[in-house]
Amino acid sequence: MSDTGRQSLTDKAGAALKPDSEKSYLEQGSDMLKGKADSAASSGQPQSQKSYTQEIGDAVSGNQNENQSSLADKAKDALGMNKQ
Repeated sequence: MSDTGRQSLTDKAGAALKPDSEKSYLEQGSDMLKGKADSAASSGQPQSQKSYTQEIGDAVSGNQNENQSSLADKAKDALGMNKQ
């Protein structure tokens, strides 16, 4: 279960695991917008008010109110799956 305004861990994983080369432009755009909205919601919510699952999701996705690559993006980069 996700917090209000946040993506579920299942949605995040699904978007991260599918290579960009297999996504339509619409799907890529949708993923980008959902990611930006989730990041904004994460930044606006104090760590003390996040659920345990959102804390884990933020740690994995790099969404900890800092500009850093997510573990999923690092893995995709290592496998050559991220478009640059």
